[in-house]
Amino acid sequence: MAGAGRVLLKKLPEVTLAFWVMKIAATTLGETAGDLFAQTLKLGYFLTTLALFAVFVVTLVVQLRSRRYNPFFYWTVILSTSMAGTTMSDFMNRDTSYLAAGTDALGWGPQGLGLGYPVGAAILVSLLIVIFVVWRVSGLTFAITDIDTFRGEALFWAAILVSNTLGTSVGDFLSDSSGLGYAGGALLVTAVLAVLLGLKYVPAVPNVVLFWLAFVLTRPLGATAGDFLTKPVAKGGLDLGTLGSSVVLLTVLFALMVFAHIRERRSRDLTGYSRATVGSSEAPSPIDSMEQNRHL
Repeated sequence: MAGAGRVLLKKLPEVTLAFWVMKIAATTLGETAGDLFAQTLKLGYFLTTLALFAVFVVTLVVQLRSRRYNPFFYWTVILSTSMAGTTMSDFMNRDTSYLAAGTDALGWGPQGLGLGYPVGAAILVSLLIVIFVVWRVSGLTFAITDIDTFRGEALFWAAILVSNTLGTSVGDFLSDSSGLGYAGGALLVTAVLAVLLGLKYVPAVPNVVLFWLAFVLTRPLGATAGDFLTKPVAKGGLDLGTLGSSVVLLTVLFALMVFAHIRERRSRDLTGYSRATVGSSEAPSPIDSMEQNRHL
C-alpha cells in the first residue's frame, strides 16, 4: 500500500537466482536469434535492426499496458531488447570487412556504420549515463522492485535496451578482438560477475549499483555464450548453428517463463488469501487453516 489507500501492483519481477538464469538464457537467445535473422537468413543488419526494433516497441507497449507483473510479457520484452541490441550493436560497429569470405553484400541497405567496438561502446555508455542522469533528476527510484509509475518503467526499459546493446558490443569485442576467444571471454565475464556477487555482502556498496552492473555484464556473457554455440569449430565455437541453438534456447526460456508464471500465480493467490484472512474479524476455520498450510 502507498499513500491514502493506493495499491501498488508489481510490474517487474523479484531479483532472485531464477531471475538471473532467465536473463542469461534470454540474452544468449537474443544473440543467436539476432545472428539467425541477420546472417543465416541474410536479411542484413539494417533490415533486421528495423524489424526487431519494431518487435521491441510492440512488446513494450503490451508490457506497459499490463496492470501487473506477467512473466510472459516481461521476458518477451527482455528477449526483444536482446535481439534488437545484437543487431543494433553489429550495425553500429561493423562494416563490409566483417562479412564472411566471398560475401560482398548482406541484405538490403548499408552493411554497417563501421564505428568499431571502442567508439560504439563509448557512444552507448554515454547514452546509458544520460538515461541514468535523467532518471536521477526525476527523483524516481532505481530499485526495480519499487518502480510503480509509467515514467519510471519507461526509463527502466530505455536503460535495458541500451545496456543490452552495450553488452553485445562488449561481448563481441571480448570474443573477436581481445584475443580471449569465446570461452575466454565468457570466463572473464563470469569472474567479474563473481566479484560483484561477493560485493553484495559489503554494506558500503549499494545493491542497486551492483544490480545494474550485473545486468549489463550478463549481456556480454550471453553474447559470448551464443557465439560459442554457433561459430565454427575453427574459430573456437561448437558450430551448432544459429537455428538449432535458437530453438533449444527458446525452449529453455519458454519452460522457465511457464515456471515463473506458475510461481507468480501461486504467490498472488496466497497473498490474496492472507489479506482476506487479516481483514476478517473472525478466526479462520480449520479447513481454511489446512488450505493455507497446503499453499505454504
